[in-house]
Amino acid sequence: MGNKLKQVSLVCIGVIAGVMLSLNFSAVAQREVARFPLPVDELRAFAEVFGAIKSGYVEPVEDKKLISGAINGMLSDLDPHSAYLTPAFRAGLKPGDLIIKIDDTPVKGMSLNDAVKRMRGKPKTSIRLTLMRKGDPKPFEVTLQRDVIRVQSVKSKLIEPGYAWVRVAQFQEHTGENLVKHLAGLYKQGPLKGLVLDLRNDPGGLLNGAVGISAAFLPSKALIVSTDGRTEDAKRKFVAAPEDYLRGSKDDYLRGLPAGVKTVPMVVLVNAGSASASEIVAGALQDHKRAVVMGVQTFGKGSVQTILPLGNKTAIKLTTARYYTPGGRSIQAKGITPDIVIDDPVAQPRVREADLEKHLTNQQERAEAEKSAAKKTAPPQAAPAGSEDPSRAPIEFASDKDFQFKQAMNHLKGLPVQTAQAPQAVDPKLAQPKKN
Repeated sequence: MGNKLKQVSLVCIGVIAGVMLSLNFSAVAQREVARFPLPVDELRAFAEVFGAIKSGYVEPVEDKKLISGAINGMLSDLDPHSAYLTPAFRAGLKPGDLIIKIDDTPVKGMSLNDAVKRMRGKPKTSIRLTLMRKGDPKPFEVTLQRDVIRVQSVKSKLIEPGYAWVRVAQFQEHTGENLVKHLAGLYKQGPLKGLVLDLRNDPGGLLNGAVGISAAFLPSKALIVSTDGRTEDAKRKFVAAPEDYLRGSKDDYLRGLPAGVKTVPMVVLVNAGSASASEIVAGALQDHKRAVVMGVQTFGKGSVQTILPLGNKTAIKLTTARYYTPGGRSIQAKGITPDIVIDDPVAQPRVREADLEKHLTNQQERAEAEKSAAKKTAPPQAAPAGSEDPSRAPIEFASDKDFQFKQAMNHLKGLPVQTAQAPQAVDPKLAQPKKN
């Protein structure tokens, strides 16, 4: 058995080496392999495990399944957001599906704008997409019918004369343009004395959308966010300039902003559901002292993922950089700390980035984390379905029951701000013990 295993392992080493030499690596992969030679000893151990499974596992296992599992293990062991995107065959579309063909045209080498143009068309006409999905063995096709899609990512209302509320639910392609329209509509009703920008439960979205929203309230060319990683492509700075927030459009939508928007007193509301792009906006406005951030600590999704196509019709989603606020703070696993912490009396327990297994650490906090690791308690868990506290039922944002919003309005008006809601008074009749 030992000699047989050794022979299989030697054959596997040769096969793996041959596969690696013959793979159609992308230009990036070729460059990186040249910089970082493959570790022979570790590959030998991998080949021995591969050989042991092939020769001794209770049932035959396909080579492709073993290799895919190994690649997936490499990536999933890095952080919660890196992944191996293998071909798939399942009905329907899901977040993370990778489009490889639009009708019969491969998208490899196609710009995002060209891909979007091909997918757009007259309502009620059909389009066929070929996709790949993580964890499934083959590409699959989905035929969709085009239609007019209206997604309301921005809402607003005048709370009272001079004070307005604007909510951004997520950052999409036209979020910046929609924000300008809402602000213009508010200013038509009169000048504003205060504005609440509500980013609570905003999971993020497009980076250029976050840059555009930030640029609406900041001076031209102000730094909004920077990224830093190990490659030159990962080192970037995004500023309040059209080239950083426009995507394929020549018209600068911020030209339509009312002049008062740049100076109106602001509060930004955030909570544990504010993630990624919404944290970029909150951090930029906070660092430039353009707004007071109120609420509770944000989610802490401060990493950048890049899709890298491979030569075998698969791809990897790899974390390549961290986001940094204009002041140089890392958002990753820490989030944005509000200037004024306001308790959310109706919030259910929520998991943040720092609670995710194998999350990417915040380099600035690593030393402190190592010191306190022994004292760390179990992370908060999201409430199981059906077990939510009925007294903490979700409320309508900017309603009379919205405690955090009320405190934001108090701050704008110069009134006292409560950081926690006073306990509800108990009816004496309800407090009396039951008689047997």
